[in-house]
Amino acid sequence: MFVLTRINLCRLKGLPILEQLKAEEALLRVGSGNWCLINEGAPAAIVMGISGKTEELIDPTQYQKSPVPVIRRFSGGGTVFIEENTLFVTFLFERADLDLGTSPKNLLEWTENLYKPLFAHTDFEARENDYVIGDKKIGGNAQYISKAKWLHHTSFLWDFCPDKMQLLKMPPKVPQYRNQRSHDAFLTKLKYHFHSKEHFFDALIAELATHFELNFASLPLLETPHRQSVELLDKN
Repeated sequence: MFVLTRINLCRLKGLPILEQLKAEEALLRVGSGNWCLINEGAPAAIVMGISGKTEELIDPTQYQKSPVPVIRRFSGGGTVFIEENTLFVTFLFERADLDLGTSPKNLLEWTENLYKPLFAHTDFEARENDYVIGDKKIGGNAQYISKAKWLHHTSFLWDFCPDKMQLLKMPPKVPQYRNQRSHDAFLTKLKYHFHSKEHFFDALIAELATHFELNFASLPLLETPHRQSVELLDKN
């Protein structure tokens, strides 16, 4: 299942999600090597998948009350409201080092198996395209697969403000297991299951170290021209 190979581990704190997504896309398009990016403390924003439409996904009345930047990422998937208590984990692999095929399901199964030891005290699993504990969502995922690389990024809900979640409409396409539940009834918090954010990240790094050779690295500045799909739609 796992291949013992080198992975660059980059720990970030407070990096805006717009900058993280731009860096991820640069690594995907013109970077090299295998990467795990960990980020926490990003300022509030709404992030949509590449085909997301603001009129379908964002409540205009709530947005007027609490405007935040709206960003379209380069990958697919759903819409998320993120803020300083959202934890981000991204995996980017050269397919020559770890080829999981071209099915998004394979990527989700691989990451599910990687995370399961961290959640051994819970009934954690991947369901549809989410991570859940019981029947409540703990993290959302999006993916990008190219000929040479694959990328899987996750936003984990350490904590969240239910009022801020009202910025998001019920999307046209929802997971079947959501069963029309409101955001408050559908989501749960990572802080119920780990002592601290550091506890979660330390457990993840320890698990990674059992499968890979870790190289603690800084986020590279890649200036090679490349296709850039990440877009800031509203800078409020």
